[in-house]
Amino acid sequence: MMLIHCPHCDEKRPEVEFAYAGEAHIVRPNAEQQQAMSDAKWSEFLFIRDNVRGEHCERWWHANGCNMFFNAVRNTVTDKFIKTYKIGQKRPTQAQIQKWKSAK
Repeated sequence: MMLIHCPHCDEKRPEVEFAYAGEAHIVRPNAEQQQAMSDAKWSEFLFIRDNVRGEHCERWWHANGCNMFFNAVRNTVTDKFIKTYKIGQKRPTQAQIQKWKSAK
């Protein structure tokens, strides 16, 4: 069983406690911008996401724990979590991700 670190609980917990919540760092258009968008553009915003092979920033939900959302850098090939961090923190740079990978 895979263990995932929750940055709010500061514990590694079993993966069954968590739910994937989509790509991280997606900025939602404000109401004015939404009204100006065509149906095709709005559909693209809602459904089209990067499908990165390798390190990817994702949003996760500790559904059966503290009930908080957080972001994670996960390798989509190996399914290994590299780092978890609280929402509101900036997207990590490639240099930071490489540093975290080499520290493990």
